[in-house]
Amino acid sequence: MDGMMTYDLRVQDRRKAVPFFCAYHLGLKQGRRMNARRMCEARWGAAYVDRYADHLMVCVVGILFLSICDALFTLRILAHGGEELNWFMAVLIDDSVEKFIAFKMALTSLALIMLIIHHNVRILYAVSVKHITYAILSGYGVLISYELYLLELASKL
Repeated sequence: MDGMMTYDLRVQDRRKAVPFFCAYHLGLKQGRRMNARRMCEARWGAAYVDRYADHLMVCVVGILFLSICDALFTLRILAHGGEELNWFMAVLIDDSVEKFIAFKMALTSLALIMLIIHHNVRILYAVSVKHITYAILSGYGVLISYELYLLELASKL
């Protein structure tokens, strides 16, 4: 019986209630977990981590940079007589260029935050959200190439 009591004391629940504003939530203190803790989390469920891989952060910075380039190239194409096909962005551009750029950067940033938080979530068996993030980076690369091509054509006219 004594052995059983010792075992019970040893396996006590060590979790504590986390306050709403803690050092981890505010970014003042970094956690250590970068990978899924359990195999079932890694395979099927969402595995949320404290730190993110460097290559994922490089991808996010690349997407933000290409988004800024997209906004600037869009404005240059419009100045050369192009037309914005996205009606919502066209309304923002007509209202104010600053509003257009601010809204585009805010929307991109919020979407990237959600993608990074959920980067381990599996959409299909072999496809996770981080793969979608890499696809977005590739898509922005293609878009920027196309916009540069359009600007090259416009400069020849």
